[in-house]
Amino acid sequence: MAVGKAIFGGAGRLALAALMGCGFGCEAQAGRVYTADDYARAESFMDYNVAPLVYHSVGRVVWLDDGRFWFRDVGPEGMAFTLVDPAKKTKSAAFDQAKVAAALNAAMRAGRLPIMVNEPISFAAVRLPIDDFALEDGDRTLVLTLAPGPVLVRCDLRGKVECKGMGDTHLGANWEAYDLSPDGKTAAFIRWNNLWARDVASGKLTQLTTDGVEDFGYATDNAGWTHSSKPIVEWSPDSKKIATFQLDQRKVGQMTLVATAVGHPAVETWRYPLAGDKDVATIEPVIIDVAAHKVVRLKMPPQMHRSSLCDDVSCSGGHGWDDVQWSEDSAQVALVSTARDHKQEWLRVADAANGEVREVLNERTATYFESGSFENGNGAVNWRYLARSNEAIWFSERDGWGQLYLYDATTGAMKNPITRGVGNVTEVLRVDQQARVIYFLAVGKEVGRDPYYAALYRVNFDGSGMRLLTPEDADHAVTFAPDGKAFADVASTPTMPEVAVVRDDEGQALMEVAREDITKLRATGWQPLTPITVKARDGKTDLFGFLFRPTNFDATKKYPVIDHVYPGPQTGSCGSRSFAAAHGDMQSLAELGFVVVCIDGMGTAGRSKSFHDALYGDLGDNTIPDQVAGIRQLAARYAWIDADRAGIYGHSGGGAAAAAGLLRAPEFFKVGVSESGNHDNRVYEDDWAEKWVGLLARNAGGTTNYDSQANQNYAKNLKGRLLLIHGTMDDNVPPNNTLLVVDALIRANKDFDLLMVPNVGHDYGAATPYVTRRRWDYFVRYLAGGVPLVDYAMKPYADQQAALAIVQAQ
Repeated sequence: MAVGKAIFGGAGRLALAALMGCGFGCEAQAGRVYTADDYARAESFMDYNVAPLVYHSVGRVVWLDDGRFWFRDVGPEGMAFTLVDPAKKTKSAAFDQAKVAAALNAAMRAGRLPIMVNEPISFAAVRLPIDDFALEDGDRTLVLTLAPGPVLVRCDLRGKVECKGMGDTHLGANWEAYDLSPDGKTAAFIRWNNLWARDVASGKLTQLTTDGVEDFGYATDNAGWTHSSKPIVEWSPDSKKIATFQLDQRKVGQMTLVATAVGHPAVETWRYPLAGDKDVATIEPVIIDVAAHKVVRLKMPPQMHRSSLCDDVSCSGGHGWDDVQWSEDSAQVALVSTARDHKQEWLRVADAANGEVREVLNERTATYFESGSFENGNGAVNWRYLARSNEAIWFSERDGWGQLYLYDATTGAMKNPITRGVGNVTEVLRVDQQARVIYFLAVGKEVGRDPYYAALYRVNFDGSGMRLLTPEDADHAVTFAPDGKAFADVASTPTMPEVAVVRDDEGQALMEVAREDITKLRATGWQPLTPITVKARDGKTDLFGFLFRPTNFDATKKYPVIDHVYPGPQTGSCGSRSFAAAHGDMQSLAELGFVVVCIDGMGTAGRSKSFHDALYGDLGDNTIPDQVAGIRQLAARYAWIDADRAGIYGHSGGGAAAAAGLLRAPEFFKVGVSESGNHDNRVYEDDWAEKWVGLLARNAGGTTNYDSQANQNYAKNLKGRLLLIHGTMDDNVPPNNTLLVVDALIRANKDFDLLMVPNVGHDYGAATPYVTRRRWDYFVRYLAGGVPLVDYAMKPYADQQAALAIVQAQ
């Protein structure tokens, strides 16, 4: 005892404190030793463990031309394809899955399908999922589109089910690299920097362009972080023409990543424009007549590689050209062009036959223009060209909210505002030109509701008759029937599971489709999150978020608090307001003895224009003042929150914000985990940073308007524990972003922790379980003052993905 007292007395006490992980400035104490059971309980609340316990969700709704729709319905017995008939108010199996699976297997063995698989087809296990299907001949014939492929298959459902391939329909292993025409007869794809067409039935190949070369190819979208091999095209309604572009990157600077390997490493090099570069990617729009193999260049200068909705010409990553719309007669193409700084937009209309272009209207803003809301990676542009009446519907935030306006497409004059008042139009879902009615989703229009809940409205072209069609106080996902006479409405909240119904176009409920069943989920001890509201840094503005407590919560204890942060500006920390069994690993972290919060701070999307603009030009703010203010309020409200032990973590933009929390608010945040952070947007893709900060301006003294957002400039402020994590092959946020901070911390003589994960990208892939466990260990050791379990083995990544396969297929 005397020896022990001598060792741990005085300065030795600090040594013990460090060994026990108390953190800086804490008193020595016996830390909690975490067990395998503790970590296993935390892992039990990860999405791959809890999401499969939620049954009867209605995800993707696919309407058929006859007014019915189908969806994948997952229950305890597996996945079923359910067919809903709103007219008859019936719900039934779309087809006999066992018989169809047996017929498909027999067809493969007999060589009647142009595919081979290593195991029997199983729809329930999603071994060969159906991408789409149609019923013909009074439901006697089933036409399937199977993936990978696409493989088109016709099955006779009468008597013994028999299936056969529809011609030479296999388009190759990477079927995502094709874009099918509306009639399904032609597939467009890229080969050797040119656009080609393949006749689906015969397999005949036709080269549509001939002058594409490296870095000046057709329909490509590989500028910056996007590496899509699928062509960016917009087919005309008659399937005879393609609107696309030639992407010019010939003068764009390069990015290089080097893999870790024994011997000579693989090197990945591609064009990656940076904020402030003189030369960035541009596009030259063209129209291609598929049958004539004729290319018509639109008579307009090269346009910026930008979108009015997001920071790429294809906001969903290789799935269409967002700012292009064809007229119904396939004679004209409307397109919106975006300025490099995203402050000006031009709506133009082109003649598809001769390439003549005329300008309809343009709008300039002081900060940045958006044609809709792309929060959480959803949404679409809200402008519409109405060739039939020679009008245009235009989206603008000019009055402080996202509104719709009606324009004359000949004169460019505004006819009238369509929507007014508080709240944002988020997505135009249907335009009925004959009735002159618009159906749209909007947020923030209903007083007393979460301002992020989406609801469906209808309004007349002249702005009259606006009406709410989905009255429940919930977040609504809506999918219209092709004729617009009915729509599927899936409503939920962060704490209320989904209820799916069908409504007519007046909002009258016709039938209930499904209710999510979370009985099995609740049996695990799962508990819903707690919605929270706090005031922003100004003490006036309401901010919204989530709070997670351990399932064995004890109100007499003091819990360290961890802030999950994402500063936007294109989204926020908390994500969707629809129901989910898991929100990242927030509940899992809570199970390890923390209170975990997320707060959507000022400068994030979904609220007013002034709210969104609050941080324009200064990404270095990272909403940190709002995070601090919100957590302090929660600690004053709840005695069990210990704001003196605050941690912060995030990924990508959240990784930059987490580091900023330690560097900008070092007295408040004691521990941070920063993953894949874009710590200095001067070494990140040009179009994202230039939208939210503006164009790079270099001052006479050598400073720039980007200096305040660069985390390395604040390295000297570090006081707490910081773990930096980055994948060495991250082609979204290149790893030099983190290494800039590492270099500055070394020069500032600061202690920190670094984990570079070899050969993984932005989201870590197979290394995800390891990174997750290291994140948990870091907070356990340095924020809770505990002793983490050594080398806890989380479920392997492949098993995680397999567990989520059916859920993701929905």
